[in-house]
Amino acid sequence: MAMTSVVCLGQFLPSDAGNYAAKVVTLTGQVSVMKDFQPWALSVGDSIQVTQRVVTGADGHALLQVTDGSTVEVYPNSTFVFRQNPGNWRDLIDVFLGRVRVHIEHLGTTPNPNRVLTPVAVISVRGTTFDVTVNDDDESTTVEVEDGTVEVRHALLSGNAAVLNAGSVYRVYRDEPIAQGINKGNAARQALRIVVNVIAIVGRTSGPGRISLPGGGGTGSVGDTGGKTPPPAAPPPPPPPPSSLPLLQH
Repeated sequence: MAMTSVVCLGQFLPSDAGNYAAKVVTLTGQVSVMKDFQPWALSVGDSIQVTQRVVTGADGHALLQVTDGSTVEVYPNSTFVFRQNPGNWRDLIDVFLGRVRVHIEHLGTTPNPNRVLTPVAVISVRGTTFDVTVNDDDESTTVEVEDGTVEVRHALLSGNAAVLNAGSVYRVYRDEPIAQGINKGNAARQALRIVVNVIAIVGRTSGPGRISLPGGGGTGSVGDTGGKTPPPAAPPPPPPPPSSLPLLQH
């Protein structure tokens, strides 16, 4: 159904659609566009036209550039449609499978709003670099921001929007609304980092037969003092005083 809609849209493209094409800057492996339901291999210097579907093989990788300097980097085993909605040039790509990295070029002081769409997410940007990965199993979408800020909304459910800054990771699921202010990816990363740090500290401070925890506390094995010096033994009692009785004379 999606493929048919792309073909039909191609029959009603605006006259200036060629100005919004993308150029192949670098390419390795199998990277193709679909024409008449058949893959046509791309080469460096070729153009990706509006509403064309791009497909990469297991070794496919390409960097595409649009006229404003923005780029789309596509990784192996990925599928997206370039400007599927020609009525809105801000809709840059629709990602259906795999991973892409998008860089939206700043236009001086003028905003450069663009959108990347997936089956479950709408990602709005003004000038930034971020990765989008669509899972093949459930179409869940992971957004990872390298630079700048993006806004993520659910494509199917109404509700909040998540604003992600550089270093943020967020995953959108088909049946779960956006949780505003909660960054699942960052929370998981921080929890994992804490566990790793604790394990590293324990490994450095533990000796044979005991585990020492940060802060000096610890649990020991039988006969262990937990790393603390035992108190000194009590001194022996003083000897009894000499007897005051007189010595017997023989």
